[in-house]
Amino acid sequence: MVQPVPAPAAEEGGGAVGAGTAGAVGIVLVSHSRALAEAARDLATGLMASVSAPIGIAAGLEDGGLGTDAAVVVAAIERLAAQPGNQGVLVIADLGSGIMSAEAALERLGPDTASRARLSPAPFVEGLIGAYGAAGIGLDLEAVAAEAAKAAPAKAAQIS
Repeated sequence: MVQPVPAPAAEEGGGAVGAGTAGAVGIVLVSHSRALAEAARDLATGLMASVSAPIGIAAGLEDGGLGTDAAVVVAAIERLAAQPGNQGVLVIADLGSGIMSAEAALERLGPDTASRARLSPAPFVEGLIGAYGAAGIGLDLEAVAAEAAKAAPAKAAQIS
C-alpha cells in the first residue's frame, strides 16, 4: 500500500482570501484535489461577497497529487477552532477516502475541539454554499450544519 505524502499546510480564507470573521463557525474543506477545494472556496466567497467566514483547506498531497491526509485535516480544524471567538468547525469532504480522512481527524482531536467539530453529509459544493452563508451571518454550528445538510434535498427538488 502506498503511503500518502503529507499535504501542504492547511490555509484559511473567507470573504477576501486570507480574511476570516472572528466569532464565526469555521469550515474545513477536505478534498482529494487542492484545485477543487480552492475553486469551491472561491465560488462560495465570490457568490456571497457580503458575508465572511473562515474556510480552511485540507486538500491534495504535498507533491501536488490527488489524495487526503487526516493529519492535515486535524491541523486545519485545530487552526480554525483556535481563532478568537470561534463557534465551532464544520468539515465538508468530497469523496470516500476524504470522508475517511475527516472521520479519522475528528477522532484525533482533543475533547474540547472535538465537541465543537462536525462532519457534514452535505454535497461538497452545494453544502459549502449553504454553510458559508449561514456561518457568514453568524449562525451557530448546529444551524450551519443544518443549512449545509439541506443542500442535497434542495437540489433534488429543483431538478424534479
